[in-house]
Amino acid sequence: MSRPALLFDLDGTLIDSIGLLLECMQFAFDGRTRVPTTAQWVAGIGTPLRTQLAEWCDGDADVEAMVGRYRDYQDLHLERLTTPFPDVIETIRWVRHAGYPTAIVTSKGKGMTKRSLDHVGLGDAFDAVVTFEETARHKPLPDPVWLALERLGGSANRALFVGDSPHDMHAGRAAGVQTAAALWGPFSRDELAAASPDHWLSGFAQLRDVLAKLG
Repeated sequence: MSRPALLFDLDGTLIDSIGLLLECMQFAFDGRTRVPTTAQWVAGIGTPLRTQLAEWCDGDADVEAMVGRYRDYQDLHLERLTTPFPDVIETIRWVRHAGYPTAIVTSKGKGMTKRSLDHVGLGDAFDAVVTFEETARHKPLPDPVWLALERLGGSANRALFVGDSPHDMHAGRAAGVQTAAALWGPFSRDELAAASPDHWLSGFAQLRDVLAKLG
């Protein structure tokens, strides 16, 4: 490839859906004795939903029931509570025009990923989409990043993974790609710094500056 492969997390990186994720959690846990705090739930964003829920549920059947409640709320309110972050649409269009191979690497499910991308106008903006159903191991392990690179025909030493969570940074580092930490998501700079990102982004348009450094 003449251009480095660009991999992107979805929630908290391209789309502002954190309010939706928190409302889904609050609805799912309403009336239960053991309930995560907002900070505890945010800490798990970027990992699969079942992984997050398992810590607060009593066995597999309880997890599946909670997944159902969570997704029922998400299904009703996704469009109302999902918007692209500033400069995302314009920058992704520029990236595509410049010929960069692009992929989504998300712990979201396939159906909700497609619906989210279509809703914000990015449904046809990516050459590959890797969702949680497609790998046995998930972020912060490297498997989803490796699968995205395989689908793009890219190599780790010519790739950049942009994400907003420590899980993204750890997955990218484990896969051998460079990482860029998005500071507009729910994680603090200190939390992200512990995962040693290679680059920092305080706004999505700064991706152009990072790509200039990559060549």
